[in-house]
Amino acid sequence: MVSGSKGEKITMLALFVFGVLFLAVGVILFFTLKGKKAVLRVLLPVLLCMGGAVLAIVSCIRTVPTGHTGIVTTFGRVEDVNYEAGVHFTAPWKEVVNMDNRNQRESVDLLCFSSDIQEVTVRYTVNYQISKQNAQTIYKEIGQDYYNIVIVPMLQQGVKSEFAKYTAEELLNNRRVLSDDIMRNLTEKLAGYNIIVIDASIENLDFSDVFTDAVEAKQVAEQRSKQAKIEQEQQVMEAEAAAKRAEIEAKANAAVAKIAAEADLDVVKIQADAAEYAGQKDAAVIGQIRDILAKDKTALTDEDVEHLLVYYYIQKWSGTLPETYFSSDDFYQLLAALGKSQAGSNP
Repeated sequence: MVSGSKGEKITMLALFVFGVLFLAVGVILFFTLKGKKAVLRVLLPVLLCMGGAVLAIVSCIRTVPTGHTGIVTTFGRVEDVNYEAGVHFTAPWKEVVNMDNRNQRESVDLLCFSSDIQEVTVRYTVNYQISKQNAQTIYKEIGQDYYNIVIVPMLQQGVKSEFAKYTAEELLNNRRVLSDDIMRNLTEKLAGYNIIVIDASIENLDFSDVFTDAVEAKQVAEQRSKQAKIEQEQQVMEAEAAAKRAEIEAKANAAVAKIAAEADLDVVKIQADAAEYAGQKDAAVIGQIRDILAKDKTALTDEDVEHLLVYYYIQKWSGTLPETYFSSDDFYQLLAALGKSQAGSNP
């Protein structure tokens, strides 16, 4: 989270001091070696001065890596100026502390209690970053270890206080709501310390074995109850469907019977109408024959009458042959027997 140390500051000061000394020695030698050779009188002072200048310049260079904000301090006092990522030139007695302003992720394991005094082990993860504009305020008011000083205590307090509002069963059913409430409270509190909460979530919830077994037993019972209800509803639906089918089948059978009865009635009616028509036709023929014979009794011979009777007999014959046959002698004997029987019965 924070880089830079007092050792670096001491090193820079040492380089600056050596650079100044080399410059001073170079100037002194340049003026004290006038009687010497030109090479010794000029070259040595120049080299010393150049080396001193390089050391002095290097001691004033500060580098801020990407994703960090440079906090400038002068003998422990925090300046109001921040350095962005890059190379900066500053006084060698000033220290630059690099604070990480990137998105950082931390997870904590906490032991919490629900409102019904059930023990819950939770792993909570938070993504956060510091405010770049106020990095010097964080360093000044909190220090370099702002995560352990501010974030962890507030995270513990926020998680435990929210967990205590719910029963253990409600924690399972309202996990998303619980996580959102914790994140909202944590965001509001850390904003006062110039720390931005990007995201937070409950990674894991672990209850005691007794409570876990009880929840599993309850879930099994609820599942069985739902299954029994589904089976009952299915049986009711099947019974209703069977009754509906029976009703439809009965209506269909009644309709078929009605249609058949109406068809039979139509057939009988047609047959009756045909018979009536045939009777009317026969009566008309007989009436015509009667009229003819009334006018002229000789208009039809006995043979014509016999042929006419045979024709009507054939028309009326059902096609069934008689099962008993009589000869002419048998017929006369039957008539004689019937006559005697009738005579004997009369006194």
